[in-house]
Amino acid sequence: MLDKFGIAKRIAREVQDGMYVNLGIGIPTLVANYIPEGMNVVLQSENGLLGIGPFPFEEDVDADLINAGKQTVTMVAGSSLFSSAESFAMIRGGHVHLTILGAMEVSENGDIANWKIPGKMVKGMGGAMDLVASADNIIVAMQHCSKDGKSKLLKQCSLPITGIKCVKKIVSDMAVLDVIPGVGFKLLERAPGISVQEIINATEGTLIVEGEIPEMSI
Repeated sequence: MLDKFGIAKRIAREVQDGMYVNLGIGIPTLVANYIPEGMNVVLQSENGLLGIGPFPFEEDVDADLINAGKQTVTMVAGSSLFSSAESFAMIRGGHVHLTILGAMEVSENGDIANWKIPGKMVKGMGGAMDLVASADNIIVAMQHCSKDGKSKLLKQCSLPITGIKCVKKIVSDMAVLDVIPGVGFKLLERAPGISVQEIINATEGTLIVEGEIPEMSI
């Protein structure tokens, strides 16, 4: 089973040279640390930063330089800072090739719920709706099951929806899966030490298993 660093490292393999990539709050921010050296990738933060670098070591922390989750970050050479209005113009204009988000639930139809749990106070959806409506490719980083063992890969989301039919791929602590709307979750890889049967047991939504499922290499 993968920890959060393993999930981020596996997702980094989905990033391609020349991409502009938005990193959501939580596990997705860790992807910045695993971009292959020499690859030309520009990481974008919705609060107005283009050119995010790896997470800073303690001695390099600049409290004035933060991402959308209010975590301190670094900037690479050639980075730029601008208003959130310009940042969302980039997002809504379709200039971000890949968005990596966390999620509380994903349905077999590709719907995502990642902003609100009923009864809990939240400030608002933030930029999540713009991101899921505008990106061509959305990869979700998430835990396969909740703390009480219930599946988070569902037939239908039970929490308030952020976006419909938008998730393309999921990297969980147990597996890598493609989302095929109208069909279900297609199992591509299993995490080290995890069996196909364990993934079947942990997935409420329709799971497609074809042939031998390889163990992921990270």
